[in-house]
Amino acid sequence: MKLENVAVVSKVGNKDSENAAVDVAKKLLAKKATVYTISPVSVEGAKQMEELEEIQNVKLDLVVTLGGDGTTLRVFRNLENETPILTINVGGNRGILAEITIDEIDEALNEILNDNFFLDKRTRVTAVCGGVEFPPALNEIYISRANLTKTAEIEIKFQNDTVKQKMDGVIIATPSGSTGHSFSLGGPILHESLDVLIITPVAPVYRLASLVVPDEKIEIISSHDCNIAIDAQVVKSAGYEESIIIKKYKSPAVFIRLKKRGLRQMSKLGF
Repeated sequence: MKLENVAVVSKVGNKDSENAAVDVAKKLLAKKATVYTISPVSVEGAKQMEELEEIQNVKLDLVVTLGGDGTTLRVFRNLENETPILTINVGGNRGILAEITIDEIDEALNEILNDNFFLDKRTRVTAVCGGVEFPPALNEIYISRANLTKTAEIEIKFQNDTVKQKMDGVIIATPSGSTGHSFSLGGPILHESLDVLIITPVAPVYRLASLVVPDEKIEIISSHDCNIAIDAQVVKSAGYEESIIIKKYKSPAVFIRLKKRGLRQMSKLGF
């Protein structure tokens, strides 16, 4: 792979991650790449962007993330295309989405330059409400009641079937997100390569199991105002009885992988 234009993104407010980003940027500059950093990270010879959103304006060959899963999710939300990401766990917790540690960066860059890698493509989802399409989510979209004193009646429509029941909310998770909030509520763990979605009701009055369905359109209608949480990082709102459409995003998230693994995320969870 040619590394002509590369963005380096660190974890917000983490000095270890920012220092590691400086080191990685210098290594990439030494390999004659044009490097973009995000403020406050500044490296002589690199181009600094003030906001992460600016990476949408540059044609990139690769993004290197240094942080935890939150950093990775934040970057994917700002990538509309299939630009691949090399994920490095620096300052994160479990780093379930991470591929390498910072100690492995030299070997990783050499492998990438010599085309010794593969692309791991993951389904993303997006929510559409009121004619507006929100940024994509890699893990899940969580629709929850806005008023915590009221239990909403939520209608879930998929294909020609409808489920309508009082509950606190519903999670629409991708296979990548199957090890996150959906799993904590009893949902299944899925292989990351599957083209499916998981519908997981949150605190339904009458117990409803999680459903694994094809990655087709899902419509959610709530009897009360609700919040739409995108990867637990961005929250939008919808009015009562306003249709919320969850659908597969136009392009997948793409990871650079150096090693083949089976259930990659399960191994990171300690199973």
